[in-house]
Amino acid sequence: MKPSIREKLDQLRARLAELDQLLASEDVVQDMDRYRRLNREHAEIGPVVALYQGWLVALADEAGAGEMLSDPEMKELAQAEIEDARSRQAELDVALQKALLPRDPNDERNLFLEIRAGTGGDEAALFAGDLLRLYTRFAERQGWRVELVSASESDLGGYKEAIVRIVGQGAYSKLKFESGGHRVQRVPVTETQGRIHTSACTVAVMPEADEQAELVINPADLRIDTFRASGAGGQHINKTDSAVRITHIPTGIVVECQDDRSQHRNKAQAMSVLAARIKDGQMREQQAKTAATRKSLIGSGDRSERIRTYNFPQGRITDHRINLTLYKLDAAMDGDIGELVDALLAEHQAELLAALTDEA
Repeated sequence: MKPSIREKLDQLRARLAELDQLLASEDVVQDMDRYRRLNREHAEIGPVVALYQGWLVALADEAGAGEMLSDPEMKELAQAEIEDARSRQAELDVALQKALLPRDPNDERNLFLEIRAGTGGDEAALFAGDLLRLYTRFAERQGWRVELVSASESDLGGYKEAIVRIVGQGAYSKLKFESGGHRVQRVPVTETQGRIHTSACTVAVMPEADEQAELVINPADLRIDTFRASGAGGQHINKTDSAVRITHIPTGIVVECQDDRSQHRNKAQAMSVLAARIKDGQMREQQAKTAATRKSLIGSGDRSERIRTYNFPQGRITDHRINLTLYKLDAAMDGDIGELVDALLAEHQAELLAALTDEA
């Protein structure tokens, strides 16, 4: 273990001891906000320190066994104990490095997933519908809930644009690398001569903003318009001005929601999407500054960046950021993308570990 990492762990151990004393004091509950902060910090540091204590025990065991090597009768046993202690140290070393990685505060949040048809006309819209089904099926496999926020259908049954809210523990942590350009290569249903066409969609994955006033939006910065909803929705949907369009004047972000009969619920949903988009813009601005120093292997997440190709004639799906190709396209389109999701997360962790090692 590098001295700088061990120094960091010693600091965490000392801080945990300090937190134990603070939380044991009688007056700590008089300030409940402070009490919750201390408890949260204790919960975060505790598992890391426990791993470090295990590493120190393994280190001491190795030293103790080393003292027995000079005894001929104990040499074989001592050598076995040394190997066992070193093996435990190596395992705990890796676990500690992962535990020290910076955490994304948004990982456990729900998210908004936006899919927009790009180049390719009707075929791109159909592919947008396929992607929506893919993510819906993936969410179902995880036990998450999917709520349709808004959708603009195309003439052939796909979507020009669709926005869904995905609710589930760790949803953002698994899907945050899906942002970017998704390209499809296949023979469109409208193609009469069997030629393969290339179309594209863009996907945006945004963590839901915290309800606890994390993001303050000035009402004076909003223009809110109501209008009658259009499209499918039953005989009552078009009778009242239930649809809502909100424009955030400083950024020019526009959000429409018309899928509910209630204007109040449409407005609330539109405000949630707006907050997520503003937060997403702030995150991307920060990431752009960080990327100037070090670019993540899994890409910038730029909407225009081509991240994945779905090739139907060859039955393959390729993620260009990590050069991973899987010949299981049918399963992937049915939501079986766990292997891709795990590979992207592993690559991200490897990049963070490399950065941590460089800093150390």
